[in-house]
Amino acid sequence: MKKILVIGATGQIGTELVPELRKKYGKENVVATGHKKKPDEEFKNSGPFEFLEATDKRAVEKMVEAHGIDTIYHLASILSAAGEKNPQAAYFVNNTALYNVLEIAREKKLERIMVPSSIAVFGPETPRNNTPNETVLKPTTMYGISKVHGELLGNYYFHKFGVDMRGVRYPGIISNVAPPGGGTTDYAVDIFYYAVRGEPYTCFLKPDSTLPMMYMPDALKAIMQLADADVKKLKHHTDFNLAAFSFSPAELAAAIQEELPGFKIEYKPDFRQAIADSWPRSIDDSCAREEWGWKPDYDLKGMVKDMIEKLSARLK
Repeated sequence: MKKILVIGATGQIGTELVPELRKKYGKENVVATGHKKKPDEEFKNSGPFEFLEATDKRAVEKMVEAHGIDTIYHLASILSAAGEKNPQAAYFVNNTALYNVLEIAREKKLERIMVPSSIAVFGPETPRNNTPNETVLKPTTMYGISKVHGELLGNYYFHKFGVDMRGVRYPGIISNVAPPGGGTTDYAVDIFYYAVRGEPYTCFLKPDSTLPMMYMPDALKAIMQLADADVKKLKHHTDFNLAAFSFSPAELAAAIQEELPGFKIEYKPDFRQAIADSWPRSIDDSCAREEWGWKPDYDLKGMVKDMIEKLSARLK
């Protein structure tokens, strides 16, 4: 029986990943941890929850020992836009916490480490259309730099020490549960709250800024599916490109207007525009499809319809 520790469980991905893991493995077998943010009562009461400082190796080690952990989903990080406001903190948190987890995995011979990467690993010199899995990685943000470091470090630990770390390069993730968390693609979440409330939205990116995106159910499916994949079939480990669909703010607004005809949007690009301009417009995820059978369930239209239905029911 797996005993799973989720570090950073109160963030965008963790908030929805923890319940899915508990459905699959049992609520007592999934220990959720957060830093400062208090989870809501439903989340807190759904299974074990403890506060944890991810950069404190001994604290993480004690948690692993106390709960007999064999698998860690390491989600804690400072995202792109938030990281550019405090790059020193982003460097320290993102790199130190992962190194601690890898060292604990090495020392205690843990079964598996799952660590999300991001399209933030790419930069202006990367091909922007149908970005390949193997390409130039010269990001322009501290978040992206830390994710490149994490991918390389994880591959090193796999080949040097046999630590089975796996990860997907997530595009922008759209959730109807977790609020925006400081990412450059967060407009694609925030916009729905305004639309459902009948309010106009001011977008911080240009109308034609096309970026790869993914709906949260597919994001959860992907990382859990990769965790279960046969390691013998994996040629990659920590750096799988992942794709679902790409769109611009104008295309998303048009799709929302099909469901909510009165919705209005205006555009006032800020510092996040430069970050978006350094990222891909579309992703080649053929490695994930070939090595572990990845295939998304949602397209743009299906995502928009579900987002509006879910948020409308909750915001009434």
